[in-house]
Amino acid sequence: MLHHVSVGVRDVERAAAFYDAVLGTLGYKRIMEFLPYAVAYGDNSPSFWVQLPHNQQAASVGNGVHIGFIARNKNAVHRFHSAALVNGGVNDGEPGPRPDYGPEYYGAFVLDLDGNKLEATLTATPKAASAAKSKTKAKAKSAKKPVKKAAPKKKKTAKKRKANR
Repeated sequence: MLHHVSVGVRDVERAAAFYDAVLGTLGYKRIMEFLPYAVAYGDNSPSFWVQLPHNQQAASVGNGVHIGFIARNKNAVHRFHSAALVNGGVNDGEPGPRPDYGPEYYGAFVLDLDGNKLEATLTATPKAASAAKSKTKAKAKSAKKPVKKAAPKKKKTAKKRKANR
């Protein structure tokens, strides 16, 4: 749905060092840079921008705003959280399940160097969840099927043996 998201920072190069380390744990990389004004991250195209505010005013944090990054596994969520803390970020929610957000939701929250709220999250997609349920149902169904026994082989009688000669 979204093309890109930008967050304002006070010092782009300082913020870029933080984001290089933190987003690298999730498999994202710096895609573009316009130093000292902005850098962008993503897989193959710039989706997340870190930049000086366009209006040349001081960067400020939006209350209630946070950016959620997709993690590929739980280990990536933990690495994201650790890298953020090691690089000057602030813990805003330890890695772990978030049952209030859904049964398969696993995430961690941090604040970056400028106070922007970030999240790494792992969730089962509806397609993956339904595929897993289908596999489970198929296994259960096949376990309930009665096993057919092979019919015993008939022995040839003496009359049939003579006829086959």
